[in-house]
Amino acid sequence: MRTITAAVATTPERPFSIEQFDLEPPRPDELLVRIVASGICHTDISVKNQSVKLPLPMVLGHEGSGVVEAVGSAVKHFQVGDHVVMAGDSCGHCNKCQQSLPFYCDEFVTRNLTGWRTDGSSPLHQCHDHQPLRGRFVGQSSFATHSIVPARAAIRIPKDLPLELMGPLGCGLTTGAGTVLNALRPTPGGHVAVFGCGTVGLAAVMGARLAGAQSIIAIDPVASRRDMALSVGATLAIDPMQDDVVDRILHATAGGADFSVECSGVAEVTLQAIACLGRPGMCAQVGAPPGGTKLPIDMDHLGFGRGIKGVVMGDANPQTFVPYLAALWRGGRLPFERFVKYYELNQINEAVADSGRGEVIKPILRMP
Repeated sequence: MRTITAAVATTPERPFSIEQFDLEPPRPDELLVRIVASGICHTDISVKNQSVKLPLPMVLGHEGSGVVEAVGSAVKHFQVGDHVVMAGDSCGHCNKCQQSLPFYCDEFVTRNLTGWRTDGSSPLHQCHDHQPLRGRFVGQSSFATHSIVPARAAIRIPKDLPLELMGPLGCGLTTGAGTVLNALRPTPGGHVAVFGCGTVGLAAVMGARLAGAQSIIAIDPVASRRDMALSVGATLAIDPMQDDVVDRILHATAGGADFSVECSGVAEVTLQAIACLGRPGMCAQVGAPPGGTKLPIDMDHLGFGRGIKGVVMGDANPQTFVPYLAALWRGGRLPFERFVKYYELNQINEAVADSGRGEVIKPILRMP
């Protein structure tokens, strides 16, 4: 056992609490990773405030980056000192894993959303009574100084990359860029509308630019986020509080978008993302609405070659897609550092509050 420091979410009402915990050594198929930094994702906040109802208490965080400090006896492809970004866990043997779609793994929920290993154990324990605490969120629970990580959840990256910046490649950037490049696959010259300009939406904008879209329309009520979208590749930014969004998109594209990406998780916005489509057209639903949300969809509108597709983590295989994104960043083609702000671990509640007010797009926690 070693003692580590982590931020634990206990109840929706209480702030994150910085506490010390005992961490087990890695099992044969695991790594011990010293966390250098971890992005804060909207999903972390949603679990904390219970708009996404997962069990608490739990150590959250799933955009971690760090350095391998110990390697389990059965792991052959990592060594101590490797720099890694972490993404979700998967079984590696089900049909979807064999198709390089690990985020649709048959065991995805058990491995990523319960906070436990598949055998019901946790590598994390309370110091005072040695009771286990949920410490396996999305394969990592990276709001901590150290994590025990299944080897399948780690992706090696070159050591000359800025490790403290790279964590969001494992979730937000993969989700947004991957949705465009892997799930929608627009051909050059098309029209893409992106609803919501947080990290995922901005990554979708950059993905559409990489795909050669003729017009990239960003929709967000926050002026600074619209400006950021324009700076990373959007050709038009729309304020939904001032404009008729669907009408503006239909006019700007001379008939409708070929693709739309809905990143807000708001039902009314999803309807706009479908309504703005031309023929044919496809909407990718990426934002996470509250469970049980229903949509009154115009089936006649869909019947003219339009559709909606739910996308998880950009339909990506992180083992190949994260290094690809890192190479794009190195080449200046994925400049997400423009919308990052760093905080120390003990400033996690300040970071969450700033994000909630729209003052920061991608907060990243640096570990002590």
